[in-house]
Amino acid sequence: ITPPGFGRIAAQTAKQVVLQKIREAEKKTVISYYKSQLGTIVKGRIIRYDGRNAYLDIGKTEAVLPIEEQIKNEIYQVNDSLITYLKEISEDQFGNTRIVISRTDPKLIEELFKREVPEVANATVEIKKVVRIPGERSKIAVSSSQSGVDPVGSCVGQKGIRVQTVTDELGGREKIDIIQWNKDDKLYLIAALSPAKITNIE
Repeated sequence: ITPPGFGRIAAQTAKQVVLQKIREAEKKTVISYYKSQLGTIVKGRIIRYDGRNAYLDIGKTEAVLPIEEQIKNEIYQVNDSLITYLKEISEDQFGNTRIVISRTDPKLIEELFKREVPEVANATVEIKKVVRIPGERSKIAVSSSQSGVDPVGSCVGQKGIRVQTVTDELGGREKIDIIQWNKDDKLYLIAALSPAKITNIE
């Protein structure tokens, strides 16, 4: 029922209120979808870059790649596609939700190996630890609970194909060392520092 005196301006206001509520509901649905995706990798396309932060279209919405989550020697250009790690969903002081993605998080490497190496995906090979200097070098320690499975070999892949795919996703510059994890600290250290020959450990 149209109330008396319900003119053009009132109709416009009503329309805007309804649209605003629909937009808020849509936003909530999108955010709850991405909350369930936290800790996974997402592919995005750069839609703008302001010299500090890059903004990526990740499908249903856009996400921000802040300067502290960027690989320092990487160049970001509009329309570039990137694989990123869905790190967190936070709110700013105005109550706007932002989805933060990362290129530097060690878990990005873990998730990429999960995608490339079936043995990691089905937990035959376990990634015990990942340490990164983003854009330069990463070391990952792997172990296997099943006898007869070579954890290092399965992550490296035939002729290094699996590790090369991960390196390419990280921009191609980052060297990835894969070492055998060992519960004996001395043996673990020797493996971590190879190919250097360790003469003594105190």
